[in-house]
Amino acid sequence: MPGILLGDVLPNFEAETTIGKIKFHEFLGNSWGILFSHPRDFTPVCTTELARAAKLHEEFKKRDVKMIALSIDSVEDHRKWSEDIMSFNQDKACCAMPFPIIADDKRELSVLLGMLDPDERDKDGMPLTARCVFVVGPDKRLKLSILYPATTGRNFDEILRVIDSLQLTATKKVATPVDWKARCWEKELLTYHKLHYVLENVIVMSSVGLPGKPAFLLKCRLLGSQTDCNSEQLVTQELQLCFTE
Repeated sequence: MPGILLGDVLPNFEAETTIGKIKFHEFLGNSWGILFSHPRDFTPVCTTELARAAKLHEEFKKRDVKMIALSIDSVEDHRKWSEDIMSFNQDKACCAMPFPIIADDKRELSVLLGMLDPDERDKDGMPLTARCVFVVGPDKRLKLSILYPATTGRNFDEILRVIDSLQLTATKKVATPVDWKARCWEKELLTYHKLHYVLENVIVMSSVGLPGKPAFLLKCRLLGSQTDCNSEQLVTQELQLCFTE
């Protein structure tokens, strides 16, 4: 069972990390945050995951999401492992990781947050951390929790897609339908502020009704000069939104 449920305030825990001791709430400030755990340093799947997360750091930064990882090894091991991770990305081994890694060698934080995988154990029989993903809002409450077994690597592009939806629906009374992606005309990811622009500058192209909900699903088109291009069909597909009220 997860130790933290959706809507819960995450504890303001103290932890030793690769950038020194932190208090979680102070580390986040007024930003969104993502905390993701890893079973072990220097392992192949964990290395590929952190390398991918490092490559996507600027995308998380655009969304005002602060990143922090956790693994059950020491700070010293984390720093050595960081060199492997950056080398995997074909960056210089001396380059610093763009986000910190928490040292949870006593597994105290993993237990507190419900991150341990009961089926995966180390050579001493101690349980390893599962591949947890916690997305935290500026109010320090848990907005999303995804739990992968230690044997399955995560898809960070999907995590970015979900964050786009969480940030959009946090301020607008809409829900995003299946396979929704926040994309503009050039197929580039929209920033959080552009998402607000999209919702405030649309005209309804068509709607799909359900019993009691005549405008359950609206297909919209951007207003303005962008509609001059020949991609109207693409946009009406990309900007599908389910309105909750």
